[in-house]
Amino acid sequence: MVGEARGEPHDEARTEAGGEPGGGSRDEPGSPGAGRSWTRLLILLAGAAVALAAVTPVVVRWLGNPPDQRLVDLEVYRDGGRAVLRGAPLYDVLTQPPQLLPFTYPPFAAVLAVPFTLLPWFAAQVLWTVLIYVALVVTVCYAFRDLILRFGRWAPLAAGVLVAAMTWLTPVRDQFRFGQVGLFLLAMCLADCCAHTARWPRGMLVGLAVAIKLVPGVFLIWFLITGRREALGNAVLTAAAATLGGFALLPSDSADYWFGALLQGGDRTGAVDGTTNQAIHGIVARILDEGPARTLVWLAAAAVVAYFGFRWSRRASLLADAVTGPDSRSLLLASVAIVGLLSVALSPVGWIHHLVWMIAVIAALAGDGRDTRRCLFAVALWVPFLFPIPWWARAMIGPDHSPASVFVGEALRDTFGAAALVSVLVLGVWLVKRVESRFDHEDSSRRKVGVGTLAP
Repeated sequence: MVGEARGEPHDEARTEAGGEPGGGSRDEPGSPGAGRSWTRLLILLAGAAVALAAVTPVVVRWLGNPPDQRLVDLEVYRDGGRAVLRGAPLYDVLTQPPQLLPFTYPPFAAVLAVPFTLLPWFAAQVLWTVLIYVALVVTVCYAFRDLILRFGRWAPLAAGVLVAAMTWLTPVRDQFRFGQVGLFLLAMCLADCCAHTARWPRGMLVGLAVAIKLVPGVFLIWFLITGRREALGNAVLTAAAATLGGFALLPSDSADYWFGALLQGGDRTGAVDGTTNQAIHGIVARILDEGPARTLVWLAAAAVVAYFGFRWSRRASLLADAVTGPDSRSLLLASVAIVGLLSVALSPVGWIHHLVWMIAVIAALAGDGRDTRRCLFAVALWVPFLFPIPWWARAMIGPDHSPASVFVGEALRDTFGAAALVSVLVLGVWLVKRVESRFDHEDSSRRKVGVGTLAP
């Protein structure tokens, strides 16, 4: 990209001028190069300290929970892995009381969970938590790349501050609370879709994500509508290979999943009208009673959101190809973030912890930090997700509350789902128009200069 191309000559110039450590003599004790090395190390340590200071209370809070309330989704994965090892029916497994949670993922995910069954429970929890944190750091570095690079030598500290800021988003805190896979899938999809140069076949990481959990399958549509046919092929082949591998290792469980457990949907994953379901289905289910009318309204609303969401995502991707620099990367990230939000909104169940995609939304709006209005929009979307507003709203509902309290509570229960839908609109319409208008203005300016001076 343009930012990378600009970086190389500057790096070379600094090296030739002695600004960066290039030879051994410059890094000798007491030399300017050694001083700069120490400065860089201190900045790196400061960034790590800020990030760790932010995540420590979250980790301590949830690892300090009673054993039966601690990282309950990790327990689901481990029980799935144990079922694989002992040959038990994978989709008959339930975790220990009081949770009694079933395994709801493809058999391939259970195979990947086997190594965690070999560790003591607490060691598995600590390792899983560390891996979630690593996935968060990777996600922030991909999403906020341009903003981080603007800080130059202070980039590690900026990265640490951003990791700290994203740690306290409610969906991210819930990843640590439940021991979820959402940040792993987010990091994989961002890396696959947004990396400038991939060291792997483009689409492979999305394919693996789909094999682990079906929800990232929306990115197969994104590859198709944006013309990334090779990535689409790689993703489909990878997902198919992993799924067929699951059939080879666990033929009975694979048949049970693809022709049984998968079709049960919400019956296995939980009540669709629960507060934590912020998908369109959950919002509709909290308004209408179960029946054909509710299903029809849900499908109609989902179809409208899907149509406009994918259309706006494609438009953002096409404009990203037409512009350069940070604007191009912001638009590409916006296109990917829209599809990530659709994976939550269109799913029958889209839990609050699935909305870690708000990290990508905030990053796409912030860009490289030069546009004040975009940064204000980013902050405006960041702040509400710091608080468990849907759960606060749930506490306002009940026979002991006034009709006004119940009305407000019912409306605020859908805060995160509504914010996700608004984010799709902001990224797909407002951000695209803002970048497009500036790009058109800059093109017009360049044409005027050419005609008035050197043009024949």
